[in-house]
Amino acid sequence: MPHFVYIMASRPGGALYMGRTRNLRMRVEAHRSGLSAHTAKYKIKTLVWFEAHDDFETSLRRERLLKRWRRAWKDALITQANPHWQDMTHAIP
Repeated sequence: MPHFVYIMASRPGGALYMGRTRNLRMRVEAHRSGLSAHTAKYKIKTLVWFEAHDDFETSLRRERLLKRWRRAWKDALITQANPHWQDMTHAIP
């Protein structure tokens, strides 16, 4: 089972949340249900970017790297894969 690193957003250019999980569908639903205080507070409900990794260590390193990136770099990463910042839940394998 793959490990996912993902970014959710409130709107284009809005608040972001970055995380990692083994079950991306379930985690996105948890965010949308308000089970995460940060995503509930800032109304972060749209999955705008994700990538799959084969193992825990790789996903952990990637998440830590991306969290250190400047906001403009994160926005560019999202825009490159998803120019209109539309929900990508349908693309989860």
